[in-house]
Amino acid sequence: MEIRERKAIVIGATGLVGSILVYSLLRQPEYGLVRILVRQQLELEHPKLEQHLVDWDRLEDAKDLFQGMDDLYCCLGTTIKKAGSQENFRKVDYHYPVEAAQLAIHQGVTQMLVISSMGASAGSRVFYSRTKGELEEALSSIGFRSLHIFRPSLILGDRSETRIGEQLAAHLMKFLDRWMRGRAAKYRAIHASTIACAMINMALVRTKGNHVYSNEVIHVLGTVDS
Repeated sequence: MEIRERKAIVIGATGLVGSILVYSLLRQPEYGLVRILVRQQLELEHPKLEQHLVDWDRLEDAKDLFQGMDDLYCCLGTTIKKAGSQENFRKVDYHYPVEAAQLAIHQGVTQMLVISSMGASAGSRVFYSRTKGELEEALSSIGFRSLHIFRPSLILGDRSETRIGEQLAAHLMKFLDRWMRGRAAKYRAIHASTIACAMINMALVRTKGNHVYSNEVIHVLGTVDS
């Protein structure tokens, strides 16, 4: 019996994890189509890749792009400094992912995989953590057959933009990594490629229900080459 190739749609494809994820998906024999929604086209060509320019404030206009897709990967995320305000940050980290999820499920997408953050909690006093927690709650109520939420610690990798604070933290975390065992293990920094690999591995398992993966678990899930 011929096995149908899966189709993935990726939002946040230009970011640190998203860009690695796209390259990884294109190498997966299980995927016959990788469709990405971007503001600016990537300098990337591949027989399985489709790029579509979208206006995130008018995402409804692009609803047909979700039709026929199997898996929605969400790697959208910014910083308050880059966004310029808490309002703009929330737009990118909450409103865009939720709207994309709603459009996706109405178009028949059955599985979503999304990057959240360690410490995400809708009851947090920290704006960043509270926004991530509210995102998780919103996505959990939409009704995907499978929802996979990944909560990484500090993400390592080569970013297109310079983030001095994160660079200093990354160097420190790398230095401390060998001693971060036991209870401290959950704070270990994690490479973007490990997260991307974990997301693909769990997508291909297609486990039903809502699942949340801690930083320690992502380290394990992402060490097996998908």
